[in-house]
Amino acid sequence: MAVRIRLKRMGKKKQPYYRVVVADVRSPRDGRFIENIGTYDPGEDPAAVTIEEEKALYWLSQGAAPSDTVRSLFSKAGILKKFDEKRGSTSNS
Repeated sequence: MAVRIRLKRMGKKKQPYYRVVVADVRSPRDGRFIENIGTYDPGEDPAAVTIEEEKALYWLSQGAAPSDTVRSLFSKAGILKKFDEKRGSTSNS
């Protein structure tokens, strides 16, 4: 099963609010998902991002591929850096 970490759009018209979810690639954008791991609100200044780091690292280690936007959010939060360090330390052992 191919799994992707992506955004699920919520909120009112012209007032988007997103949830960061783990979903099967075959599921529709706002449809079924496996797990909710965070939120992203671009309407605030600066944009509000909350991500459960442990869950994100777990799904990345399981092979879930982040979408381009989620990859950007993860890199700003430092999650991708921690994932690369964790993956690099286990391969050197």
